Amino acid sequence: MIIGAVKEKNKFENRVAISPEEAKNYVKSGHQVLIEKSAGLASGFTDSSYKEAGANISSAKEILKKSQILVKVQLTSNEEIKEMQANSILISQVNVNSSADLIKSLNAKKVSLFALERIPRITRAQNMDILSSQANLAGYHAVIDAAAEFNRVLPMFMTAAGKINPANVLVVGAGVAGLQAIATAKRLGSIVYATDVRAASKEQVESLGGKFVMVEDKESQDAETSGGYAKEMSAEYQKKQEALLAETLKKIDIVICTAQIPGRKAPLIIKKYMLDNMNAGSVIVDLAVETGGNCEFSQVGKIINKNGVKIVGHANVPGRVANNASSLFSKNISNFLALMNFESKKSLYDKNDEIIKATLVCANGKILIK
Repeated sequence: MIIGAVKEKNKFENRVAISPEEAKNYVKSGHQVLIEKSAGLASGFTDSSYKEAGANISSAKEILKKSQILVKVQLTSNEEIKEMQANSILISQVNVNSSADLIKSLNAKKVSLFALERIPRITRAQNMDILSSQANLAGYHAVIDAAAEFNRVLPMFMTAAGKINPANVLVVGAGVAGLQAIATAKRLGSIVYATDVRAASKEQVESLGGKFVMVEDKESQDAETSGGYAKEMSAEYQKKQEALLAETLKKIDIVICTAQIPGRKAPLIIKKYMLDNMNAGSVIVDLAVETGGNCEFSQVGKIINKNGVKIVGHANVPGRVANNASSLFSKNISNFLALMNFESKKSLYDKNDEIIKATLVCANGKILIK
């Protein structure tokens, strides 16, 4: 098979879908690998490193035309779709809810489109889970970004001139990104608090040395979906949790926002009146900014100042550590491709496979997931 990757065109995107290491593995397995010139430079991968791995450096047009399997970090554009081979396979992040027109265009060319963000949270699919691999890096880097904007140190210092108290960090959302943020902030010497609507998160937070902040009631005991994500809570519960959060924020120096609901706008958690009660010099890093934001004033790609509180809205935080992010993303795709039966003369994939069924958006001229 011919497997290709082109340079990502989206703003803020520094990642690439095939690393030199995975290119080498594909070649060893008998595949031909095509990489667009300079596609990996933003991730620290040179064209020569791909050549050494056995890949061929080509133009984007040639790769789109020849690739039987095209892999991408972000969904392609209509311009690229026009050049793609009919009846080929595209594996990428898709965001089905906001990509209807692109999906229609791909479907018209009978492209089999797989949405990697829809990988189910089952044991067999853990090594394919791009959301977890990228969220881990985002959670880590959010703390680093916060520390860079904070005008104090994070750990406690004992000096001849006096004592410096440790920073108080609050992590909103205890999913993959949140747990990594807790661990990172703790390693840097902060006092760490965390909040989540799922009572099941308490044990995980405390195992990392964090202090759990939540309204514990009957509703919180059933706040998790079968996929492990947080449910949307009732208005009454949200009101109680908001009051607790508002009081907690008065003593917090750094907030890392990670709360998101798959396929929906991120919940608004930190409101203007809460910001007004925070200490000047505090920093909020909003990892949910690209899906609406957890903080009222977050803006994509900007750092703004509200009453002395910095609100950091970096886009595509995993892409800020593009080398590691690309390596993990590429490995996730490689593991996903292991589901394919390249020896079959009938079909490359089993439509009844649980993972295939969850991720296959369109195939053979039919849209399967809307």
